[in-house]
Amino acid sequence: MSKFEDYRDRFPNAVLTRKENGVLTIRLHTKNDKLVFDGHAHEQFVDLFHAVGEDRDNRVVILTGSGNAFMDAISPEGFDFFTPQGYDKILREGRKVLSNILDIEVPMITALNGSVLLHSEYALLTDIILATPETVFQDKPHFDFGIVPGDGVNLLWPEILGSIRGRYFILTRQVLDAATAKSWGVVNEILPSDRLLARAHEIADGIAALPPLTSRYTRIALTQRLRRIIDEGTGYGLALEGISAADVARSMK
Repeated sequence: MSKFEDYRDRFPNAVLTRKENGVLTIRLHTKNDKLVFDGHAHEQFVDLFHAVGEDRDNRVVILTGSGNAFMDAISPEGFDFFTPQGYDKILREGRKVLSNILDIEVPMITALNGSVLLHSEYALLTDIILATPETVFQDKPHFDFGIVPGDGVNLLWPEILGSIRGRYFILTRQVLDAATAKSWGVVNEILPSDRLLARAHEIADGIAALPPLTSRYTRIALTQRLRRIIDEGTGYGLALEGISAADVARSMK
């Protein structure tokens, strides 16, 4: 079991706040501005979502970003894609972070404060997705680096958009604007940026007022199919990503 005071300040790339009703907000950031995702954040978020999931005092979780993007920047710092031992770490963390998000057994809301160009699977594993008009979705870095998008986006986008649309989204690096994402079932509501978090809290407060086991078991009931998809496919997808990364490394010599 986790206690909020024990993990609240443990994560350099996440600001955690919790209200008396158990609504926990996780704001991802780098130096209090938009998150620059790197190998250290990759490792850190495994423990972050595990700690949140182990705290029974959390009633609802709101996930959001900082600055003008939810997640649109990546740095190679802390990653080792090009040795077996280095990629083994990436693979283990990549599998674990998704299972740890699904192991958060309370309803989750993502408030997308801007662009989502990488790791959109984090948001897609939550239950309610709010966005601003400026929000766009794209899977950009994988093909930019010449590697397979096998970290979960390959599983979740075809599941949510439908097989044909989902594969097109990945293969063409399609930019999906907020209005289209809403019409295609990716986003629930589009709100002005100054209303985004207020609306997230309004929804969260309503859920937090339910009996604790009701809200907790509803999240479990709603995510069984996603759990099967992630459990069955993530390891294989990440292995394919690793093979392609090794080929990129060989071509660079």
